[in-house]
This record gives sequence, structure tokens and C-alpha cells, in this order.
Amino acid sequence: MAGRMALSRAVGDPDVFAAELWTRRAQHRLALGGEGFDDLLSLDDVDLLVSSAGLRLPAFRLVKDGGTLPVARYTKTTRTGSNEATGVLDSRAVYDEFGAGASIVFQGMHRYWAPLAEYCRLLEVALGHPVQANAYITPPGAQGFGAHEDEHDVFVLQSHGTKTWKVHERHDLPPTMPPVIDADISPGDSLYIPAGFPHSASTQTRESVHITIGILTLTWASVMTEAVRAVESDPALDQPLPLRFAVEDGAFTRQVAEHLRLMGASVAGVDPEDVTRSLRRKVFTTRQSVLRGQIHRLLAIDRVSDESIVRRREGSICIIDLVDEEVSALLGDRELRMPVLAGPAITLVATGEAIRVGDLPGLDENGRIVLARRLIREGLLEVVD
Repeated sequence: MAGRMALSRAVGDPDVFAAELWTRRAQHRLALGGEGFDDLLSLDDVDLLVSSAGLRLPAFRLVKDGGTLPVARYTKTTRTGSNEATGVLDSRAVYDEFGAGASIVFQGMHRYWAPLAEYCRLLEVALGHPVQANAYITPPGAQGFGAHEDEHDVFVLQSHGTKTWKVHERHDLPPTMPPVIDADISPGDSLYIPAGFPHSASTQTRESVHITIGILTLTWASVMTEAVRAVESDPALDQPLPLRFAVEDGAFTRQVAEHLRLMGASVAGVDPEDVTRSLRRKVFTTRQSVLRGQIHRLLAIDRVSDESIVRRREGSICIIDLVDEEVSALLGDRELRMPVLAGPAITLVATGEAIRVGDLPGLDENGRIVLARRLIREGLLEVVD
């Protein structure tokens, strides 16, 4: 549910998005009910990051007139104890460049800015694809990049100020036709731009803060890669190619054809469930940890008892499967294996309902408390006051 709500903030109705927009056409969605995106990144947050966060490359860069400025103009070298740190954001230099018309770009914010890390996790739950977050802070009267295509779909979330966007038909680059979207984007507005749709943006009389969420989609090529990986351990594939294969191409081509036929038969015999499980694990064990508030939970963990009420943390991932006669729980940044005996309890936890520890099924009192404390340490559960 929380994942659908996060997606609806960006696109409106998630079902309409899936059926009519996803990978097909761009959308400009107007803000509804005054809801904006400044909870994810406000202008004050930007000021905090520039002035006080001590960011290092490549977490940021400056761009102007379509190009990236030399990093030497806005970074410095500092020391922490006896260790030297290079590429540190020089806040005074960044402010000076911004005042002279440069845009600030924060990169990979899903890794270090908690509000965006949590929002991205919810989007990943809703989409089933990994995402990343950048932010662009543009001074008045500036343009960061000219018309260009992205290799992945993006959501653009306008947090502060206004910006004029032009989005063109797929691969119309350089643009030769009227844009499909030509609009001023205001706080709370959003854009969905599929891969390959050229777009450009510029500010007018006001500064702008917008967040770009990139969707790093898995494709059917990913399925084929996993299927081939399942058969690549065949010893026959480790045999060296024949001598002079590059010049005696006739015989070699026939051998290639035969090996491709055999490989195709092997791939066709791969269990689809194994491929699905492998792709699922690849996505949902490699996401960024979202653990804000975890120190308080750890400090209180010894007080967890059968009477404690626990609940799955909002935005957490818990995908359950039976693997090698164990319960496998994919938790977003890791896989947790547990005895089958814990299956009914972890399945109940995954529903997201508030649960009394003493009501976890299939375990004795000690087992219930051990499991609850373990899942709190893993970041899946929290105690409800």
C-alpha cells in the first residue's frame, strides 16, 4: 500500500500508469491538493547540504551552459586527523558559481539523503525495478543541459520554484517536430519521461529545485542473461576455440551454429522458477539500506518480550520463498535464511499488521523472542508503542 501511494505521488493512478503510460508516452501531472515534494528535498535542505554536509565527489557537480564545470573550481582538499580527503565540496566556491549561473547537481541521493532513500525504497516496492535519485538546483535564467535523451525512464518531481520543460517524441533528436510537452512545471507538479524521449529544461525568473528519479529497468535481456548463467557451468563451454578459428571461418562457423543449437536447447530446459528467483534476489538484496531510527530500536531490543507489539517497518521489503528446505526472506539489502519452522511467523510479519510477539505462530516463547529481536536487528520490524 505504501509503495502504491509513493508511486501515485509521481504519476497519479498507478493502474492507469501501468496500462497506458509505462514505457509508452510522457506525462505532465499537475499538483493536486497542494501536495508538493519539499518533504523530499527543499531549498533549505539544499542550503544545508552545500554549507554543512561535507559532501565529496562524485556526490555532486556543477553544470553551466550544457557542460560540467572543472571540479577544481569548486572542490578542495581537507584533513581528518592524519588522513587527507580530496574532492570535498567547497561551499563558498559553490555558492559563488551558483550566483554566476551554474546549476548544482546532487548525484546518487538515494544513498545519503534519508527522505529520498526512503521514498526510493517505496518506489522500488511499487515498480519492482531499482531506482536512483539525483537533484538539480538551477538559478534564475539558466539552462543546465540542452535537449538530450536518457537511457532509462525518469520521474521529474518539482520541489521548489518553476522550470520550463520541453519533451519531444521518442528519438526526435535534434528536435524537428513540436514538443509533446511544453509547460512550466510548478511545485508539486511531476513529469514522467520514458527512455529515448528528448527533453530540455530552463528556468525563467525564478530558481528551481527538482528531483529526478531514474528507473533502472530490468529487461528481457536480463532474463536471458540469468538463463545463460544457469547453464554456463557446462564443462563443454570451457573448451578452447580451435586454433586459427579467426581465419578458417567456414568450419568454425558451422561449429558455432552447432554450439548455439546445443546452448539453446540447454537454456530452454532451465527452470523458469530458478530464473525468476535469481532476478528477484538480484533486485531485492542489493538495494540501499533504509534504517533511520535504528539506533533507538537497538538500544531497546533487550526489552522485547512476548507482550511487545511489533510491526513491519514502513517501506521495508520482505519477499518470502522456500529455498533448499529453508525459508528465504529478501529484505532489500540482504537475504535472510531461517529454518522452515519460522515460516508461519515470518509470513505473518510480512503482512504488515501489528502483531503481539506472543502470537507469532509455530514457535515457543524463546523462539518467538529470538526471532522478533533478530528481525528488529535486520531492520524489518519495529516495536509499536
